[in-house]
Amino acid sequence: MDELALFCCQNPACADYGRRGQGNLRVCFRYGPDQRRMLACRTCQKRFSQRKGTALFGSRLAHDRALAVLQHLQDGCGVRQTARLTGVAKDTVVR
Repeated sequence: MDELALFCCQNPACADYGRRGQGNLRVCFRYGPDQRRMLACRTCQKRFSQRKGTALFGSRLAHDRALAVLQHLQDGCGVRQTARLTGVAKDTVVR
C-alpha cells in the first residue's frame, strides 16, 4: 500500500479535499530535524505538511518523543509526571 494514500488534500477549495487514495499527492521536499514531508496536491497545487490536520501539527518534537507524550497521557499520567518521564517541559505537554 502506498503510504501517501493515507493522506488527503487539506485545501477546502480543492476537488479532492478530504478524499484519500486519489493519487493526487506527491512529496515536494523534506524539512526539519526529523525530515518531515511537505506534500503537494496535483489537483490544486497547494502544499501542506504531513502533520497538518493532526494533533502533532505545530509540534516541534520529534515523532517518537511526541508519541511518548501522548502515550503517557493516554495511560492516565498527569501533566507534570508526563513531563518528567519524557524529558520535555510541562508547557509542552499542556500544548
